[in-house]
Amino acid sequence: MSAVLNLIWFLPVLTVFVSLVIPRQQNNALKMFHAISAFANVVLCAFFTVKIYCLAMNSGTSIGNALQLQYLTDVSWLPALSIRFIIGADALSILMCVLASIIVFTGILMSWNVERPKEFFAMIQILGAGVFGVFLSFDLFLFMVFYEVEALAMYLMIAGWGTGRRDYCGKKLTLTLALGSAFALIAVIAMYFESNIGSWDIRRLADVLLPTEFQMWAFPLLFIGFAISGSLFPFHNWSPDGHSAAPTAVSMFAAGVMMKMGGYGCLRVAMYLMPEGAKFWLPYIVLLVLFNVVVAAFIAIKQRDLKYIIAYSSISHLGLIFLGLCAANLISIKGASLQMLSHGFLTGLFFACIGMIYGRTHTRMVDEMGGLMKVIPLIGVGFVIAGFTGLGLPGLSGFAAELPIFIGSLGAGNSVVQVVAVLAILSITTTAVYVLQATNKMLNGPLNPHFSSLPSATMPEKIVLGLYFICLFGMGLLPGWISKFLDTSLLPIFANINR
Repeated sequence: MSAVLNLIWFLPVLTVFVSLVIPRQQNNALKMFHAISAFANVVLCAFFTVKIYCLAMNSGTSIGNALQLQYLTDVSWLPALSIRFIIGADALSILMCVLASIIVFTGILMSWNVERPKEFFAMIQILGAGVFGVFLSFDLFLFMVFYEVEALAMYLMIAGWGTGRRDYCGKKLTLTLALGSAFALIAVIAMYFESNIGSWDIRRLADVLLPTEFQMWAFPLLFIGFAISGSLFPFHNWSPDGHSAAPTAVSMFAAGVMMKMGGYGCLRVAMYLMPEGAKFWLPYIVLLVLFNVVVAAFIAIKQRDLKYIIAYSSISHLGLIFLGLCAANLISIKGASLQMLSHGFLTGLFFACIGMIYGRTHTRMVDEMGGLMKVIPLIGVGFVIAGFTGLGLPGLSGFAAELPIFIGSLGAGNSVVQVVAVLAILSITTTAVYVLQATNKMLNGPLNPHFSSLPSATMPEKIVLGLYFICLFGMGLLPGWISKFLDTSLLPIFANINR
């Protein structure tokens, strides 16, 4: 079964190579091939989620600091540099793969009429392979190899299929993410030499007590390096501009998955491997979160472009992930992990709805719309559900994710974290303002005569909306099994942080 697990990251690569032999004239066959491949990966990730869940529940959770990986592949890759090809899965990694597979599949459906589909779909699959590799890699060097794939592929897609200042925005995104990768890579290489065990294996590195002096400078470099992908202040500006120029599928992917790689790397690598550095620096890093959760929400109120509204909303909600990590207790870390999943589905739906609306109205300015609920009700309902999820409405995934973050942060025993948590809770009212303001202007009121005959949702769009509805309501109404499942991943990490 370990070989089958490798299909999760290898299937997108294989799909790209096979698609090369499909003639450009056969666009429908090409689209169907990519869609079927992406859906197969959704099924594959769901299958392994069920398998690993059953194994975890049968064996129980462990308070030890050893990661319990399933379906492990561990072979020598570059022996001269002690680099191994280590692929495995636990609860956190496989759930993140489920999120990524759904984003890739729905991104393909949302790009059904894109120009040059052969190249575009190939780039989406390459992006997918990169994030799957990140979530499944447990050799640090291999982890960084997959991590580096994203920035270059994102630039090519924004520059090639974007709108507006696409070249500038693509370069800004790529250079900012490359800066973060450089920070992280410096710390990773330094950790390899400092550990003195001749291994990049995350499991082995977790057993090494790295010198406190080393952790004091390496931890912030590693944490901030990963956090740049999650738009942590002051490295957040790439996100709004990048989203504004990106095609719909790329916005879905960037906000839904790529930005979660930052939080995942902060938890899985930085906090897990450098606990002393985490204890010292996280109470200071939480001050940066103030901008994300509070200021970004106020900036969103002033925006009129739908993509900019949701981009700043994402910066605010991603701040909650970092707040949960900075509180550094089991409840808050679990909330941060749930927020990675919830916000991924939420932004996937948001940007999909924006793409559907823009494709019909050819504008993203809320002041130019009005009464759209009368002509495209299903798409309007999708936008409303995404907005309610962002508000943390009970019954939706946002509530299940944000509540443990707030509870854990208020109980952290650190006054700075507690103050930031209180301000984050108060910022929910700000979220209500920009979400309800945009929704009301766009969907209610008199119908703009130019939009009186907009086509209703197509079948691919209905599939996209239905899939996200299932994820957001399913996670909101039945969060217990996910929370219990995540314990099998988070208990070892938490034990290592507090050793």
